[in-house]
Amino acid sequence: MKLRNVLIVSMGFLLAIPLWAQARPAAKSATADAPTRIAVIYLQQAIGSTGAGQQAAQEIQTRFAPRVNELTNLSKQLQSLQQRLQNGQNTLSDAEKQRLSLEYQELGRRYQRKQQQLQEDDQDAKTNAIDEIGQKMMPLISKYAREHGYSVVLDASSQTTPVLYSSNAINITAAITKLYDETFPMKSAAANPKPKP
Repeated sequence: MKLRNVLIVSMGFLLAIPLWAQARPAAKSATADAPTRIAVIYLQQAIGSTGAGQQAAQEIQTRFAPRVNELTNLSKQLQSLQQRLQNGQNTLSDAEKQRLSLEYQELGRRYQRKQQQLQEDDQDAKTNAIDEIGQKMMPLISKYAREHGYSVVLDASSQTTPVLYSSNAINITAAITKLYDETFPMKSAAANPKPKP
């Protein structure tokens, strides 16, 4: 009788092992099948929409305005020289045509150098501003994603992230911009009045 009970218990245990093994992967797949929450952010828009981003854009524009004006004046001079050359095709001496043509070429080279340098400096200034704001924004994005249960946040403004479609319901751009402005508030001009001499 004891042997029979031992065999029944042993058979029950042996039958339970395959059932337990089948149940265990099912438990694993239940957690693996849990939906992954994905969010989308337009990072460039988020950075540019912050108070710091708007202030940086204004400062860059103000800083380079004199150089933009200089290029505008050079462009007008080039147009004037070109017009003089065209209008004087039949009336100007060959020496005067030669002089105006050389002046036009030199002014054109100067314009191109200044324009290229301005573009490079402007791009460097924008990149530095974006990097500075972006470094502060990245931890906020991570924190926001964890707090709201997102597993993945994709930058839809990046050309390397092939987001073909995203619902506005998962777009966190405005929320991150707001969080950034709350975390890093801008100092207003009225809050810091200049001391009077």
